[in-house]
Amino acid sequence: MTSPKVVAITGGAGQIGYSILPRIAAGEVFGPDTPVILKLLEIPVALEALEGVGMELEDCAFPLLKEIVCTDDPEVAFKDCDLIYLIGSKPRGPGMERNDLIRENGPIFTGQGAAIDKVAKKTVKTLVVGNPCNTNCLIAMNHAPSIPDENFSAMTQLDHNRAIAQLAVRAGTHFNEVKNPIIWGNHSNTQFPDWTHASIQGEPAAAKIGDEAWFKEVFIPTVQERGKAIIQARGKSSALSAANAAIDHAHYLFNGTPEGTWTSMAVKSDGSYGVPEGLICSFPVTCKGDGSWEIVQGLEFSEFGREKFDISIQELEKEREAVKDLL
Repeated sequence: MTSPKVVAITGGAGQIGYSILPRIAAGEVFGPDTPVILKLLEIPVALEALEGVGMELEDCAFPLLKEIVCTDDPEVAFKDCDLIYLIGSKPRGPGMERNDLIRENGPIFTGQGAAIDKVAKKTVKTLVVGNPCNTNCLIAMNHAPSIPDENFSAMTQLDHNRAIAQLAVRAGTHFNEVKNPIIWGNHSNTQFPDWTHASIQGEPAAAKIGDEAWFKEVFIPTVQERGKAIIQARGKSSALSAANAAIDHAHYLFNGTPEGTWTSMAVKSDGSYGVPEGLICSFPVTCKGDGSWEIVQGLEFSEFGREKFDISIQELEKEREAVKDLL
């Protein structure tokens, strides 16, 4: 057994928190030989429900789970953490525009970023799941100046997994046979799900499926709008699949991406692919397993793909402008 890893989860009593906690406790992020300490953060009115979640975790008797902390104080939750999931955020209400949601959630991530800066390990990796996650990540990152910017990322793994699923279903094969789709841009319906570098059973996805109209008219909007479709069908937003993607994202950070593959993460732009520096934008990335990532370089766009990506970049720039007073 190695030393325990300390993991904080905000919104611990929420749907995604409820789905993700047992999987972290079972060793799916750090592996079967690494104990974990779970620190669960909630708003005061949800503390009783959070205590119930803590009771259930105890009742699971996970061999790797060494301690459970339930709190409404971010400094208690984030102290000495190795990994932080920022999941809790206000959902969009009736009639709210995206910029309204950004303004509602901005102060939450301002305070959480400051708390991370104050008490977390300087090596902590912070994954933002709460939407709009790209810009919430930008806000938190800017309020944690003592933590390296590359230690912050936002989740587009869910979109990446959705792209894999759609390609596999269309090709009539298993998900494991699909490699290297890409999610470019924002975690929103402007994102560009890119199939042009993907493979299915070792063949280029475009050739395997052989239907360009399907990619443009079905694949892209299906991936972009999948969350909305799930809400319409289920009456609630994605939780199980979001938790699964958050596990995948962290697992890649701490264990590496398989050789010859990449995944999609929203990370701070260094100017790659014409994305303005500093934006939190989704790129194809590889991970070494030490918590670091690298943007895959040298990939080409069609004119269609470049146009789609630019639309998402423009949205990210507008979001950054909307919260410039919080940065």
